[in-house]
Formats: sequence, structure tokens, C-alpha cells
Amino acid sequence: MRRRRSAARKRRIEDTGNAALEKRRRQLEREKRRRQRREDGTWKALFKSILEFVPYAARAVFKIFVVLLFAFVYVWFFGQKVSAVGDSMKPVLSNGDTVLVNRIVYNAMRPRRGDIVVFKPKGNKSSHYYIKRIIGLPGETVEIVEDSIFIDGERLEEEYETSGIDDVGIVTEKMKLGNNEYFVLGDDRANSEDSRDADVGNVKRSYIYGKAWFVSSPRKHMGFVR
Repeated sequence: MRRRRSAARKRRIEDTGNAALEKRRRQLEREKRRRQRREDGTWKALFKSILEFVPYAARAVFKIFVVLLFAFVYVWFFGQKVSAVGDSMKPVLSNGDTVLVNRIVYNAMRPRRGDIVVFKPKGNKSSHYYIKRIIGLPGETVEIVEDSIFIDGERLEEEYETSGIDDVGIVTEKMKLGNNEYFVLGDDRANSEDSRDADVGNVKRSYIYGKAWFVSSPRKHMGFVR
């Protein structure tokens, strides 16, 4: 009888212990699932935050790219600097003036009469840049007679200030320009080496670096080139 009671008691104790273990196991599993949900929620929230941030970051990167691209284009096509050598373009430019050159304008249009262009004579890469004003256009006939310039037989009326022409140089008779040639002169024609000189001659389009458009220094000369 005592043995049966002892066995029953033992089974009850074992059952109680197993129940406690099972309860503890279930409790640990619930805690594990809660931790997992919290961790999953944290990662999801983090991932969601990243996704929300991406459009702002992309816009910021795009804006920076646009600014850098604009700066590059501006400097490369509009901000190239050339120094005026000599006073041949007085009173518009003086010796030592730093001039900004528009390098893209002649990709959209042809050089026009009156434009002040930057070029290297004969395309000589070792030469310094010359800055002169376009007088004759491709295909035209240029003639200098008694301090006056004639284009295709008609006297050229100039709206900018110039000095008189004391030396016609190589233009001793009518000069016919080629299909890709420009005749250029300095505004101070008494002190200018230009298309009247054999070392410069007519300027081919391929020799033109760009159009002078702004004097950036010295400050007292700062302004648009006209």
C-alpha cells in the first residue's frame, strides 16, 4: 500500500516538474518570439527610414551634380581667360586686361562683323592670343582707300571708336576673302598688328578661339566688351 502511495506521489512530483518545465519552455519561446518581433520591427523601421531618405539623398546628389556640371560648363565655355597684349584694341581694351572668352557662341552662330574675337595667327599654337575686331566676312572683298574701309565696294560705317589708318600693309588693292576667312583690325589702327600684316593675314574660322565678352580685371576696366 505504501509502495503504491509512494509511486503515485512520485508520479505527481514528476508530472508537476514536467509541467513546470513545459511552462518554462513555453515562456522562453514566447519571450524569444517577442524579441524576434522587436528585432524584426527595428530592422523594418530602419529599412523604411532608409527608403524614405533615399529620394531626399537622390535629389541632393542630383542638385550637386547639376551645380558642378553648370560650373564646369561655365568655366570651360565662358570663363576661359586671355590677357590682352598691347594697346591695339584701345579704348575698349588695354594692355594687360584679363578678358573672358565665350567659346561656345560660334558653335551656334557664325562670327559677325564688329565681333571682338580671340585667335592665334596662322593657327600658331606657340603664339600668344590676339584680340581683334572682325571687319570683313567670308566671301567679301575688302579695300582700304584713304583711311576708309570698303566692303564689296561700299564704305564701312563703324559705330565704335577707332584711330586712322596710316599703313595699309599688304592690303594695297582689293582683297577677296575665302569662304572660311575673316579680315580683322585693331581699333587703334596706328598701333595694331592685324590682317594688314603678312604674319597675321586673314583669320580662318578654325583659328578663332572664341568671342571676347567680359573684362574681369583690373577692376577699373571691369565690364562687358563692346
